[in-house]
Amino acid sequence: MGKISESAAVETEREQAAPAPDRTNRSAALVATAVALPVALLAGFLAFVQLAPDNSTAAPDSSPTSVQPQSTAPVEMAAPALAQRPATVCRALLSQLPTSIRDLSQRPVTAGPEQNAAYGDPAVTVACGGDEPEVQPTAHLTLVNSVCWYAEERADVTELTTVDRETAVTLRVPHFYGEALQWASPISSTIVASVPRAETAPSGCTA
Repeated sequence: MGKISESAAVETEREQAAPAPDRTNRSAALVATAVALPVALLAGFLAFVQLAPDNSTAAPDSSPTSVQPQSTAPVEMAAPALAQRPATVCRALLSQLPTSIRDLSQRPVTAGPEQNAAYGDPAVTVACGGDEPEVQPTAHLTLVNSVCWYAEERADVTELTTVDRETAVTLRVPHFYGEALQWASPISSTIVASVPRAETAPSGCTA
């Protein structure tokens, strides 16, 4: 019994001498684990986002990018009666006009297709056989592809009329299209080929 008591006493002393668990270290470890876990999850999520294919460019663009179709409705134009010679000249001009001017397609007209033409929406119009304007000696005239044009500004359009041709040709360009003379170039080439020069022309028409 004495030995047993001594052994028990020694065991008790050892238990008392053994160091107590370090609660501080254990708490720190738990905190570190709690912090590291969401950080790891965040890093994984960011890696997934970076590696995931970018489909944003494949999504269709909801905004329209194509050019809107132009109206094909007839353009209202007057068709005054012409004498035989101007009528013949105008038919020659209209038969040679292009089917489009720049990006404007030709449209039907309400009257006089043998002397009138229209392009685009709003319409750029060509009228052959009308009255030639009275041009003052000091008026500004412009040569475009060997055709002499006189410009008059109206409410919504610039009106360009030839003043050096046997039969007058009037080109009306809506202000919507900007500088009107840029539209005179393809028309001028056709005029040179189909409408003879007048015997006399204003002095400002000389090159």
